[in-house]
Amino acid sequence: MKLDILALGAHPDDVEMSCSGTLAAAAAAGKKIGVVDFTRGELGTRGTPAIRAAEAAAASVVLGLSARENLGLPDGFFRNDREHQLPLIAAIRRYQPEVVLCNAIHDRHPDHGRGAQLATDACFLAGLRMIETLGDDGLPQAPWRPKNVYHYIQDRAIAPAFVVDISAHWATKWASIQAYGTQFFNPNSDGPATYLSSEEFSKFMEARAREFGHMIGVEFGEGFTVHRPVGVREVTELL
Repeated sequence: MKLDILALGAHPDDVEMSCSGTLAAAAAAGKKIGVVDFTRGELGTRGTPAIRAAEAAAASVVLGLSARENLGLPDGFFRNDREHQLPLIAAIRRYQPEVVLCNAIHDRHPDHGRGAQLATDACFLAGLRMIETLGDDGLPQAPWRPKNVYHYIQDRAIAPAFVVDISAHWATKWASIQAYGTQFFNPNSDGPATYLSSEEFSKFMEARAREFGHMIGVEFGEGFTVHRPVGVREVTELL
């Protein structure tokens, strides 16, 4: 299945927190979107890998994803090396995305920055025909390199290179976040308190989206950083 946009995340819920509004906007425009999660989030304080998988499936329905898979890399201990690059290269070749969205270049959680570099390197290596990977049918995959790789902004404050207007899709983004009932604020939960589960963090997520939106004169936005300048075909199309 060829996708227009493939979002990559070190953990289930990374994508929902940081770029699900962008995915929802793309889906509303008729684009095919998908997600590949690197790990099952098995080191998380709340929930279990099985529960996290069910939550990710529920969020996928909310976002209208065409595909989602989990690579099963070790939470907290995956590396940017050949062993962990190859399954991601195979996924990139399988979905042939034009655009890849991936973790922040540096962040509070060390998996995020490491995931960003893993994604960046795998996107480049996926275009080298001398690297051999097999598809689900057991046949060699053709090389594929996405046209653009963008990094969504997560916990740490990073100046965005561009901001996507998600105002019309804020409700969808928030519903996809709330699909992770074990991870975020829930007054009815008796689970242990975590950084993500506080009411303050939920307010922060909304405030961050409002801040990005304010930067471009809209209600809600999502910010991204880039490795090279973003090109535009006609300057009056910009907000």
